[in-house]
Amino acid sequence: MLKGEEEMKFFDFLNIFEKGISPEKCKIHLAVHNGDDDPLDVYLEGWFEDWQSWQSKRNFEREYILSLIKYGESIWLFAGLYRSLESRYDENKKYYYYCTEPVTSMEIYAGRVIVSFARPGRQSYLNAETWCDQLIVAEIKAKRIEIEQFPGYANTIVPKCMLDLIFSQEVESWKAALSNVGGVYLITDITTGKCYIGSATGEGGIWQRWADYASSGHGGNIKLQKLLDVDCEYCNNFQFAILEIADTHTSIEDILRREAHWKNVLCTREHGYNAN
Repeated sequence: MLKGEEEMKFFDFLNIFEKGISPEKCKIHLAVHNGDDDPLDVYLEGWFEDWQSWQSKRNFEREYILSLIKYGESIWLFAGLYRSLESRYDENKKYYYYCTEPVTSMEIYAGRVIVSFARPGRQSYLNAETWCDQLIVAEIKAKRIEIEQFPGYANTIVPKCMLDLIFSQEVESWKAALSNVGGVYLITDITTGKCYIGSATGEGGIWQRWADYASSGHGGNIKLQKLLDVDCEYCNNFQFAILEIADTHTSIEDILRREAHWKNVLCTREHGYNAN
């Protein structure tokens, strides 16, 4: 929900800027990982419109396409509103290609509006009139999301979805900064507020340790793994931060002592995800 304001339905928000677009005219596209591509990665690389234009079925047989990219648990990033102009079947690719164009009035909000919506099962293409009342504007960011340069150790707060992009693209400023230091880090479950304290002591520093979370979601932690065994996408609720760093001359024993200190401070054994 927008802070300080009443809950706003997305279609009410949409009609402020583009009057006359009713849900009956729209197909909702819930863009999720298709086994090959992550749509958030595709969006940040700048080719989302073309990516979604290729469809195995006639999924966009309406005047408008409302595109939402998975951004967390029941959280979606508004990628744009598109007019579906025409379609053709490509015999070679065995896919339908939709020629689309962005609705100009909504382009300024693409990549900025966060929508709350509980996806019904595994469906990715929905008739908007059935679900329009459940699409809620949760946040409007000041600027379009992007992979920013490394902000400094004290300012690092990164959600799991963005962590995945940083590692898949090996963003140099992040890799250079995190590879050269060990230290103690914090993972926060933004749904429950529970925390996990971990440390990076080996070669490759925090970069190598966080790479484990980017690939597995749980980094080998037993309690986090149990959450993912129930819901493999639950890791999208995790947020990563750095509590303190250690230079190459700091001993492993000293780092582990600092890790234990933070576990005691934040009570992550009693009330969080630390098992020891």
